[in-house]
Order: sequence, then structure tokens, then C-alpha cells
Amino acid sequence: MTRDEILAASSMPLSSPSYPKGPYRFIDREYLLIHYESDPDAIREMLPEPLEPDGNHVIFEWMKMLDSSGFGSYQESGINIAAKWNGTPCNYSAMMFLDDEPPTTGGREIWGFPKKIGRPDLRVIHDTLTGALRYDEREVAFGTMGYKYQSLAQDHAATLEGMRKLSVNLKFIPDVDGGPKIAQLVGYHLQDITLKGAWAGPARLHLVPHVNCRVADLPVRKILFGRHLIADLTLPYGRVLYDYLA
Repeated sequence: MTRDEILAASSMPLSSPSYPKGPYRFIDREYLLIHYESDPDAIREMLPEPLEPDGNHVIFEWMKMLDSSGFGSYQESGINIAAKWNGTPCNYSAMMFLDDEPPTTGGREIWGFPKKIGRPDLRVIHDTLTGALRYDEREVAFGTMGYKYQSLAQDHAATLEGMRKLSVNLKFIPDVDGGPKIAQLVGYHLQDITLKGAWAGPARLHLVPHVNCRVADLPVRKILFGRHLIADLTLPYGRVLYDYLA
């Protein structure tokens, strides 16, 4: 294996890469988003400087990826914190749990997504859009929303604006001696979004404390609203917003 072959590789292990090069296209990506108010002290503790909280707004999400280039078919769940980067509104990814190795590895290595292996499950049960998250065989999150209560077809522009919002991750990779090699805030914007459906409805969320799946560290104080979305979109590469080692 030559130096040029090594430097042209997409990911480890080079003999059988975990994922190909991007960007990555998602078809019929389905979301359950439960927006809620949480504890301001808990938000501040989890939000890395120099990001600032944008109110006490937190979003718990479930996502079903039926068709994603390079990553396959999988499900994902996690928490985003509404924040500001130099005055610009953004969503900070605090934690994510997936049931598939390639997007878990690729997400961590490329963008710094805070991904761990878990068992998210998004499905429709009769009249309810239902999201569950299990970790170590225990249910740690359970979210529900009335199924397609109110169409947002008349307001797709506002929904698209929210989907195009700046997203931010904290990417941390240690060096071979255990010290920090990469410590960055990474930003990206979803691209080429085709919104196929958007609905609003009543929602509820229950979180269970777990030492290795700390979704309950951002407790629910007040449910704000629920959203159900279906869209095609592209996840591009990101850019470094802030380098802690510079």
C-alpha cells in the first residue's frame, strides 16, 4: 500500500473502510422533534464555551434514515441545545445514539458528532407517532406526538429555515499519548433540502436517568411543541468555527 493510496483512503480500516467519502444524501429522512424548556444551569454546564444559551430551549429528536448513501438504513436519537455562536442562532448537538456502526464512526471522525451505540426506535402506533430509546437494554427516553394532527404545508418556508439553521458539534480526538490532538467546534448546514411533509401536534417526553446515557441530565420543565418531518437532504462536510488548541 503506497503513501498516495493511504492518503486517498476514505476511512479506517483501510482494508475495509467503515464508510466512503461524502457528501452524504438522505432520502425520506423522518423526524420526531420534541421541543421543550429545560433547566438553565444544566444547559450552561453542558454547553461548551464560547457558545451561549439561546433561552432554555432543548430539542429531543428521533430520526429514521431509510436510505442514506454510504451509511445505509438506520435510526438515531439525541438531544440538541438551542444556542448562539457569535450572536448567530444555532443548534448544539449534546448527545446522539444510533443502531448502526458506519454513521456512528463516520459522524464522530468527520464532524465530531457525539455518537454512541444505542437502540432508538421511531414508529407509528395507531394514532401516535412514538419514539423510544433503549441503552444497555433499558428504556431511557420515550416520546409521543399526535400523528399528523396539523399540516404545516402552508408554512414550509419556516420549517425549511429551521432545518437550514447552523448546527454545531464539539469534536474531540486524543493523540497517541492520550492528550488532546483535535479540540474544535465544527459547524455545518444541511443542504439541498426537499421537504416532503411537515406536521405539528401535541407531544410528551419522558426521560430516565442513566449514568452512560445522560439524556435526563437535561430535564423536561415544559413541553413547547412537537414536529413531525419527512425530507430529502444532503449532509455536507463541515468547517472549523473555533479551535481550542490554537
